[in-house]
Amino acid sequence: MAPEVPADPDADARALASTLRMRILRLCLDESLTNREIAQRLGRNPATVLHHVRTLADRGFLAAEPVRRGARGSREVPYRATRKSWRSPAPVGQARILVDAFLEELALVDDLDETPMVRLGLRLDKAGHDELVGRLFEIFHEYAARPSDPDGAPYSLFFSLHEDVQRRPPGSRPGVSEDA
Repeated sequence: MAPEVPADPDADARALASTLRMRILRLCLDESLTNREIAQRLGRNPATVLHHVRTLADRGFLAAEPVRRGARGSREVPYRATRKSWRSPAPVGQARILVDAFLEELALVDDLDETPMVRLGLRLDKAGHDELVGRLFEIFHEYAARPSDPDGAPYSLFFSLHEDVQRRPPGSRPGVSEDA
């Protein structure tokens, strides 16, 4: 378990203001990895990755686990994500980072044609919008609370519900359905 970190939403936002850090958190979600292992998986320099790992650990997003011995007898510290980023409100301005991190990860998928995807256009009033978001977040929270299956395959899920501005009638106000 990570040591308690004093609340500082600005410092947390700065710690999460990097696609690389978001990807590090994903890698360490249900598997403890050393800095060297993280760098190898990301194809990055270990010194660069160490800076990001330390930033995440300092803010309580990663927790250091007991030291272990590496292949050559070196001392290695494995890290595991604490899920603090899931429990914390998303910092303002983080949306672009989340999208970019997702796109970086999606670019690594071997066969996108075999990946379930949905793109759906809707026209909802505020009650319908709120109902949809509420039901989806119930599912997301349910799955986020499940323990990881050690024999299971790792998956990534990205969700965005945004106004389709290209379909908005000229002169209408953003976020207000004409059906309301």
